[in-house]
Amino acid sequence: MNIDYTVTALMFPAIPLLMNIYSNRFHSLSKLIRQLHDEHVYEGHIPPEWKKQFINLSGRIILLKWTIMFAAFGLLFNLLTVFALYLNEIFIARIIFGSCCLSMMVSIIIFLREIQVSTNALKLHMSDMDVDLD
Repeated sequence: MNIDYTVTALMFPAIPLLMNIYSNRFHSLSKLIRQLHDEHVYEGHIPPEWKKQFINLSGRIILLKWTIMFAAFGLLFNLLTVFALYLNEIFIARIIFGSCCLSMMVSIIIFLREIQVSTNALKLHMSDMDVDLD
C-alpha cells in the first residue's frame, strides 16, 4: 500500500468528530455526578440504589478517560505520520499510521463498552419504576 498525505487526511475529520462526541459524553456525565453530589451533600437525600449508581458512574468515568486518551493518541500518531511523510520516511510513516488506526479502533471499542455500562446505569435508575428494558 502506498501511503501519502491523502491517506492521513482521511483521519483528520474523523478524529475531532469522535473527540467531540467523547467530550460531550464526559461533560454530561460530570454534570450528572455534580447534581447527585449536591443532592447527597446539601439535601441529605440518599436513595438505596445510589451506591450502585456511584460505582457505575465511577466505572464510566474511567472508560471515558481511556477512550479520550486513545483518541488523543490517534490524533498524535496521525500528525506524526504527516511529519514522517514530510521527512520522506515512508516505512516509519506506515508504522505510525498503523498505530493511529489501532489507537482509534481501541478508542471506539472502549466507547462501545461505555455505552453498555451506560445502558446498565439506565436500567438501575429505572429499577424503582417496575419497568423492564429487556
